[in-house]
Amino acid sequence: MPKVKTHRGAAKRFKVTKTGKIKRFKAYKSHILTKKSSKRKRHLRKPAILTKADHKRIKQVIPYM
Repeated sequence: MPKVKTHRGAAKRFKVTKTGKIKRFKAYKSHILTKKSSKRKRHLRKPAILTKADHKRIKQVIPYM
């Protein structure tokens, strides 16, 4: 059985925590920030944990992380 290649785009966007959960960063923080409130921008800074529904798909594209 050949090795599975890691999806490099996914590898840059997701990190696996010590407990095995997948961490992601939030969208809508790159541009058009003037109309967004400080509170909203502050909350977008913090990473989020991936939901169980998406967990299996992402595990397939980053098998060795």
